[in-house]
Order: sequence, then C-alpha cells, then structure tokens
Amino acid sequence: MDLGLKGKIAVVTGGSVGIGLGVARTFAREGADVLIAARNGARAEEAARTIEVEFGTRAVAQACDVATAEGCATLIEATRAAFGGCDILVNNAGTGSNETILDAPDEKWQAYWDLHVMAAVRLARGLVPLMAPRGGGAILNNASICATQPLWYEPIYNVTKAALLMLSKTMSTEFIPMNIRVNTVSPGLILTPDWVKTAKQLSAPNGGDWEGYLQGVADEHAPIKRFGTVQELADFMVFLCSPRASYAVGSTYHYDGGMLRTI
Repeated sequence: MDLGLKGKIAVVTGGSVGIGLGVARTFAREGADVLIAARNGARAEEAARTIEVEFGTRAVAQACDVATAEGCATLIEATRAAFGGCDILVNNAGTGSNETILDAPDEKWQAYWDLHVMAAVRLARGLVPLMAPRGGGAILNNASICATQPLWYEPIYNVTKAALLMLSKTMSTEFIPMNIRVNTVSPGLILTPDWVKTAKQLSAPNGGDWEGYLQGVADEHAPIKRFGTVQELADFMVFLCSPRASYAVGSTYHYDGGMLRTI
C-alpha cells in the first residue's frame, strides 16, 4: 500500500532510539524526509546518517531537550532552517516513572509535565503555523495504555499521559479547520531497548533469564501473550499520519495486544 508520504517532511521527537527511531525509519521507508530530535545529538546524527544511506531520503538530526522551552524553540527553528516547514509532527519523547504520590516532590511532577504535555503544546504552537501554509498535515501524540489503565507505581507518568490524551482531543478540534489532523496512540507492551535493559537488571539476581522475565510480563498483562515489536507499532503510527488515514481525527488508538481491560 502506498501511504502517500513521498516528499513529506516528518519531525519525530525522541527519534534516535526505540519507538522514535522505528517511526523515523518507517517514514523514510515510505519516502518522507525526517528530522530526528533527541537529547543525544551524536546518536541522532548516527541515526540520520544510517537512514539516508539505507532509504535515500533526507534525514536531519537536531540535539535538543524538548522538555524545555529553549529546546522546543531550537527544534522549531531547526525545522524552519532545514526544510522551511513540515507536514507531520510525532510527539514521541517521554519516559516512565517510579514513585509514590506521598513521596514524589513537586520538581518531579513539573519535569514530567514539561516533557509529556508542554513539549506537545510548545511544538504545536511553533510548528502548526509552518504546517498550515503547506496544506495541513498530521500530529500524532504517543501516550500510553497507562493513561487509561494506570499502573500503581508510576502515578506521575499515568497522570501526565492522561493529560496528553485531553490535550490531543482539544488540539484536534482547534487544528482541523487548518486541515491538520491530531490523534493519539496508546501503546501497551512494546519491546524497546529500555524494556530489555530493565528485564536484564531485574532478572540478574535470579539467573539472568531476561527473556523469560519478559515472557512473564506478557503472560500477565497481554492476552496476545507477547510484546509488540517496535516495527509493528511504527507501521501503525506512520499509517495514522498518512493520507490513507484521512478521516481519523481526535481519536485515541490503543495498540496493546488486548491489554486494555475495558471498552
């Protein structure tokens, strides 16, 4: 299926590793140029070089921390300088947490709010005016199943990702008159490098069977009994950003192997 993305420009935050890298590579596979934003500039540069060699599209790397106003401003200006605008924004940068409500300080709440919510606000404020004159486009926010079905040990992650769902919905109604579609994807268990790292750490005291540990997690949480791959999720996310999904507006798509226990 031709997704109609040839010649489009996609900005992907957190794009140098894991889901973000998978999404950037998939856009390039479909013929789009990509701007990869990440805090680790060297890793982003390497990802961009590899994408250009493998897919023949243009890939630009930008080191920035989108959890800050300065980092978002840097990314907006880099998009303008490199491409003159963009057609797609994927707000993917984010990270899990581990705390209790009684013990977590204000600073931790603020840091996650800036990363998961304000980054999307600031980037929309700067990039939507660059997207609209090009005829519109798409914004996809990467939330989590935890925004709907929370895990007890990460209340800050749960709350800020839930806020991202509401932000996406309100963005969608504001931006659709400009032909900019906004949607959210809420993944379940996706086998990212972070999951592998965590599994190796937690299984080390008991023999180091990290694959068995992950299988146990999948057996407990996902009726499909496995983790999803980064490529499976990236294919879905890129489709949602394409003209092939042109009637998808203001929706949240759970991509979780049946993990969500409600309708």
